[in-house]
Order: sequence, then structure tokens, then C-alpha cells
Amino acid sequence: MRIHFISIGGAVMHNMALALHQMGNVVTGSDDEIFEPALSRLKSKGLLPETFGWDKNNISKELDFIILGMHARADNPELLLAKELDIKIYSFPEYIYEHSKDKTRIVIGGSHGKTSTTAIVMHALKAANVDFDYLVGSQLEGFETMVKLSHAPYIIIEGDEYLTSALDLKPKFHWYKPHIAVLTGIAWDHINVFPTFEIYLEQFRIFIESIVPGGKLFYCKEDDELSKMVKILNCNSISYGVPEFYIEDATTYVKTNGVPHKLQVFGRHNLQNLEAGRLVCNELGIDENEYYTYMQTFKGAARRLEKVWDEKGIKVYRDFAHSPSKLKATVKAALEQFKGFKIIGVFELHTFSSLNASFLDEYEDSMNGLDLAVVYFNEHVFELKKMEVLSPELVKLKFGKVKVLTQTEALTDFLRKEVLENSVLLLMSSGNFDGLKLESFLK
Repeated sequence: MRIHFISIGGAVMHNMALALHQMGNVVTGSDDEIFEPALSRLKSKGLLPETFGWDKNNISKELDFIILGMHARADNPELLLAKELDIKIYSFPEYIYEHSKDKTRIVIGGSHGKTSTTAIVMHALKAANVDFDYLVGSQLEGFETMVKLSHAPYIIIEGDEYLTSALDLKPKFHWYKPHIAVLTGIAWDHINVFPTFEIYLEQFRIFIESIVPGGKLFYCKEDDELSKMVKILNCNSISYGVPEFYIEDATTYVKTNGVPHKLQVFGRHNLQNLEAGRLVCNELGIDENEYYTYMQTFKGAARRLEKVWDEKGIKVYRDFAHSPSKLKATVKAALEQFKGFKIIGVFELHTFSSLNASFLDEYEDSMNGLDLAVVYFNEHVFELKKMEVLSPELVKLKFGKVKVLTQTEALTDFLRKEVLENSVLLLMSSGNFDGLKLESFLK
């Protein structure tokens, strides 16, 4: 097959390109800019475009099909020519479905926890030597790419509720039609495309109704909105919560049949994710004891309460928390896990929703209980997103007892002063705090 990727540099897109290249297809791609790690990874396989930008010469009737990335605009010249030549155009979720029509599709969705739960299932299946394809939104330890496409009988898909492409404005997870589905919870997010909670909620109802006849839904019973929805829809479903566990010496243990299993992850939200993973794996033939034996070596997904420093009595965790529900879950997890430690939380306003004044009310009291809480943002990001700049005073008012900083230098100075022995630092953002380096404040 000859396949061209429009917007090949995206996280999932470049991984799909690598996966299809690995299968023996002739793959080309284009993008207006490509950053690391996509740049080096595409280059190593000979898939990096010779020049950046869009070129109509990339498009011809010799192509079998095109895969279109979300970041390509509707007026993209390559896309317009492809449509004119009547070349088949897939969005990446549409192609994932096309590839997996004859597989058992396991789709894991939810406003929070879907990457971690997907990673959990993948970790267990790999440990059990089960052959499977996958699509996950983060680079995982032990997996070379974020996408694998083959002739395996199963595919594990992280079901993202964000939009599909410039040509298809429905959520990605509406494409997948699962045989086994997981929903970890529903908490309003992406207000730029779902301006009300009711509209956002509707996307999950549609997802549940897309489960194939005879399929099954596992859902978190601790989420009131989700539980209410499942009851109304009366679908084939099983609820889950938190397994029996205890914390000892800042380590979490899960007990199954009276046997304790030491975990490397922690927090109620991660324990919920583990239960969801157990139910999925049980459906695929892995029993409970076997499953939790595998979970003892699970370290979590990148940037999901990922430990990035543990020296001289200081622990630093990096977390993707950006929505109110994720922020609250991360803070709560640290407070329960690290009794007797000084716990410092730094949260960066970075997404469209978090930078929007009308959404800030959702963050009220989200950092309560921390010994020190900081909200950081860079005024330049508002310019890039063409949004009105928030005032530090408004942010402080909405969050409650927090310190607001707007310059990396000020944040570095603060952390150098406050992060001392017997401290736990949570760095919570979908960004990178404008390039903040651990070595700039840790000695």
C-alpha cells in the first residue's frame, strides 16, 4: 500500500506512520513543523519529509489512501487536491476502526484515567504473552511505539473524546464500536468544543450506545453522572470501585484473596484504574492473582504521577493533571500516600479550558490540603491562543489559598527555597512550565 500522512508530526500520527511502515507499506508524510521525539523517530526510518510545509506534489492517484491529522486545516492544499482527485481520506480513528474490523476491540474512555487504564491492560497482556494491537496516547515503558498494527486478534484503544479531524467534528471514540468498553468517569473538559456540560455529557451517551450488540461496559460506580447515565441507558454493564488496599511506609498494597501485592503506583484514582484493568483482563482470560502479580511491576504511564526524582529525601512527581477532576485526584492521592511529608503542588494553566476565565470556577478548592500550592502561567500563552490574559488576582480568587507566579525565574527561585528534605513536589501540567529543569532548583 502507498499511504500519505497529512500532518505526520503529531504524537499519534507519527506513531501510526511508523507502525504502517513496519508492516511493509510505502509511507510518506508532510507537516508544517515537526518536533522531537517525532523528528528523530521519523528520520531514523526514512519517513521525515525533506522539507516542512505542504506540497501538492505529494498527492497523486498512485496513493491508496491518505490519513489526515487533527491539526491539518480544512483548507490544506494537499487535502483539497486529494479530495479533487477522489483519493480515499481517513482520519486516524477512522483508519484504526477500518484496520480492526475483524478484531475484538477494547476501548477505554473517560475524562480522566484512560491513558493509565490502557497502559495497565497493555502491561498485563504483554506479561501474559497475549498478542494484541494497540493505540495509546502516551509513550509507555516496554513499548517501542504508541501504536501497533498487525494481525493480532485484539486491539486495545485509548478512546479520546476530542474531535476527529477538520473534516469530521465528532469525537474520536465514536468511531471505534467496542466489544468491551471502559468508562472511568465524566468531568467536563474541552470547553472550546463542548461549551456546556450537557453537550459534553452527550458524547459519552453516544459512545455507550456505540458498543456492539452483545458487548459489555465496565464503569466506575464512584462517578455519579456516569452511574446515572448507565442506569438510564440500561446497557449490559458491570460497575467497579476501589479494591481492598492499605498504605504502609508511603507504599500502597492491594489485597486479593488475603494476599498483599506491593504496587509502584498510588492514589484512589489509580486503584480504580487497576480494577477496570482487572475486569478487562479477566474477560481476556487472565485471572485475578495472575493479574495483580503483573501489576507489581507496573510503573504507570509517562506523566501520570510519574516519579522523576527520588534523592536526598525529596520526591518529585510529574503529572498530566490539567482539568479540575485530574488536579483534585492527584492532590488527594499525594495527601493520602505521603503522611508526614511536606507536600508542594505546582499547577500550570496551559489548556484552553484552564486559561478561560469562565471555567476557573471549576478549580475552586482543587489544591486544598497541600502545604504549599502554586498556580503558574505565562502571559505569552494567551497571545498564542488569542485569549484575554487572566490577572493573577483573579486566579488567586478562584483557586483559593494559592501563590500565583507568572515567570519561570520566580518559580525556580520559589522551588529552590521550599523543596527541601522530606518534601514531595507535584508538577502538574499538560505543558512543561516553559522548560523548567529539575536541576535548576534541586541540588
